[in-house]
Amino acid sequence: MKKKNPTSVEEYIEQLPEGAQSKINALRAILKSVVPEAKEGLKWGKPVFESATILFAYSAHKSHLSFIPTGPALKPFEKELVKYTTKQDSVQFQYDEPIPENLIRKIAEYRKMSVEENGAKWKY
Repeated sequence: MKKKNPTSVEEYIEQLPEGAQSKINALRAILKSVVPEAKEGLKWGKPVFESATILFAYSAHKSHLSFIPTGPALKPFEKELVKYTTKQDSVQFQYDEPIPENLIRKIAEYRKMSVEENGAKWKY
């Protein structure tokens, strides 16, 4: 049952079921540790981290979390991502499995470097 549209990341997380809250908070903490200076907000109803552009988004769904760092940020990690469901710009992590902290951190660091050093924009 969907509640009112959240106006902050905190409201977004508070509206999730308890199990999803702990997983999304873990994902958020990993991302925040990589980009502590980035601004957090909501875009398209999803939490995002932004600096000069959107660095990455993430969202909770019925059975999984989605981490959305853009397709080009996922490409170097294709072999490591083979056991996860991936889409063009995202990767899914099931709630009943541990979050791959090191892999998420590596992808987030790669995306941050792509934006800061190469001027990568949101999407491509």
